[in-house]
Amino acid sequence: MNYIFTQIASYRDPQLIPTLDSLLDNAEHPENIHVGICWQHADDETTEIFLDAGFDIWGLDDQPNADGHTVINALYKGAKFTIIDVPYLESQGACWARNAIQQLYSGEKYTLQLDSHHRFVPGWDRECINMLEGLREKSAKPVLTAYIPSFDPDNDPAGRVKEPWKMDFDRFIPEGAIFFMPSTIENSKDLKGPMRARFYSAHFCFADGSFAVEVQHDPQYFFHGEEISIAARAFTHGYDLYHPHILVAWHEYTRKGRTKVWDDHTTDVKKTNGLKLDWVERNDLCHKRNRILFGMDGEDPTQIDFGKYGFGSERTLREYEEYAGLSFKYRSVQQFTIDKNEPVWPLERKYATEQEWRSSMTGSHDIRVCIHRNDLGELVDDFDFWCVAAFDESGEEIYRKDLQEHEIKQHLANEWIDFRFIFLADRTPVGYTVWTHSKSREWMTRVVRNL
Repeated sequence: MNYIFTQIASYRDPQLIPTLDSLLDNAEHPENIHVGICWQHADDETTEIFLDAGFDIWGLDDQPNADGHTVINALYKGAKFTIIDVPYLESQGACWARNAIQQLYSGEKYTLQLDSHHRFVPGWDRECINMLEGLREKSAKPVLTAYIPSFDPDNDPAGRVKEPWKMDFDRFIPEGAIFFMPSTIENSKDLKGPMRARFYSAHFCFADGSFAVEVQHDPQYFFHGEEISIAARAFTHGYDLYHPHILVAWHEYTRKGRTKVWDDHTTDVKKTNGLKLDWVERNDLCHKRNRILFGMDGEDPTQIDFGKYGFGSERTLREYEEYAGLSFKYRSVQQFTIDKNEPVWPLERKYATEQEWRSSMTGSHDIRVCIHRNDLGELVDDFDFWCVAAFDESGEEIYRKDLQEHEIKQHLANEWIDFRFIFLADRTPVGYTVWTHSKSREWMTRVVRNL
């Protein structure tokens, strides 16, 4: 049978029940679906939300799960549900929640990972199965994943994007993780099947059920680094990543009306409610773990035994880097990837030396500009132009961004001018300059900061 183990990590999300309704109402075979939910909720968010929706809650597991949380069993619209009941202050982040769900896997043929704010096309289960099975001639272990198109709960279904999306490289952030951006698959109507993908999305992934066992989320990750680590780990386990070429679902990106874990797990709450770590501490540890996994910034990957949360043995990390067109060690990316071209496998070329590999890259830089209004001198209300430039160790400018008057006014609305300066360059920046210009006195204060 084509059973589907559906994984949903939900944190205080009012869209959970509407998502489940859309999931099941649009499935051709809801009776083949087993939904595992890590339900992270506040005290006033009780099981009444499920009962009011019409769930048949028929029992609790005899034993709590490994983290000591109650496991609720239910039926709804023909589907089987296994719900991990987690008080929100006991949550340890998205990856911890996803890992807890994966322990509920019970041998289903397929698995689908989602967030808790989605809508679905009619027959999404048939479409996903057909796409995955249609890839078997190309890949023994295909994975469908993408930043799927957006919808707006306040304007639904009219606000649904009508074309499928893919994932493109955006930048390396200073902490080391890679950020992605969605874009339209412009030739989707001409495609006969899914296109190859470099990256993995945690809010939409359809694969063989074994994926829920073989490439589990590392529970010590918090949030950032989750998707790039799964992409590389999946690839080294022999999985091939693909973007669906047709619409199967929509995702809400705005997060409006939802309380997030970083809203709750603050330093003040840690002091008063006994949290072991606030969200910043968890995120910092996650960034460090991610840099160690990839050997970034001189970190030795062997200092941690990642066990099953490490890389597979079917392919190497270097093969993933050459496939994706990027380097973790050098925080760099190839032009082919910058141009959003579809990746190729098997690899078409090999690099004879490390220098040849490195020379094929352009550095990805993400600088945080942070200066106080007082550092800008007088006449701040008269500014009409700023030159913001990054410089290398010789003091030579390697990238420049000019800010116009309307942008300057936005920054000056706060006591601190704080924004990101993101660019690609072959040389490594060691600092930045902000040079101000006024209407009445022309060039004014020049602020220089080293990184």
